[in-house]
Amino acid sequence: MTTCTPGRPTGYEPLNTLKPCTDHIWLIDGPALHGNCMPFPSRATVVQLDNGDLWVHAPTQLTDGLRKELDALGPVRHLIAPNWRHFAYIADWQASYPKATAWAAPGVTERAAIKGMPIAFDHTLGSCAEPAWDGQIDQLIVQGNKRHCEAVFFHRESKSLIITDLIQNLETVKLPIWMRPLVWIAGIDDSDGKMPPDMRLTFRKNSLAASIEQLIAWAPERIILAHGRWFERSAVSELERAFRRILSDRRWDDALKQIQSKQGK
Repeated sequence: MTTCTPGRPTGYEPLNTLKPCTDHIWLIDGPALHGNCMPFPSRATVVQLDNGDLWVHAPTQLTDGLRKELDALGPVRHLIAPNWRHFAYIADWQASYPKATAWAAPGVTERAAIKGMPIAFDHTLGSCAEPAWDGQIDQLIVQGNKRHCEAVFFHRESKSLIITDLIQNLETVKLPIWMRPLVWIAGIDDSDGKMPPDMRLTFRKNSLAASIEQLIAWAPERIILAHGRWFERSAVSELERAFRRILSDRRWDDALKQIQSKQGK
């Protein structure tokens, strides 16, 4: 995704400012981003680690005012590019915070180079928590798609699941009128927000379902999204709802295997 016209309203104003979410977590609603020629609201998540360092997920536009707010909160030490669509502002943050470590999900560095945005990332994220936040934030690379490798995170203390594009939950009232029926047809409006259909079709269902079951096993209480209304409560139910078809297929397959196994004995 790339930046939209500056100043375009998103419905989540004020933009580019810290908004308390829960203990040690703040949200930053950023400017609209272009995705498939449509403006999508964007959101970054800031977590304060036990040592006071700031961990920034999917950084949005960095303004002078936001930088002052962050500096008053603590040192920015970790910049997270969670998938190949969310890296546009990383270089700006690196310039302002040269001591910060930049982390990228698999495929992000290659995508940035294709876009003519060579960004020097320090490390590639995997499915095990990095030492800097081990014991505080769990992480997982969602399986089933070689192109869309998304890193998802679970903040243990607040039981907050932090994801990027796995679920989009757009409030149509906040969108341009021409965009509303397209979002409704795609099934990513906030009456039933889920993974965009074009993305879902590129995943291997069983692998994706296994990853979603891991997210459910973490037992989150809330889900913070990069696009649209985030879920303040009932996170497990929202995961079950958003991925109901994929989970249902996997569980049906598992039940059939159990029946066949018993019949073979």
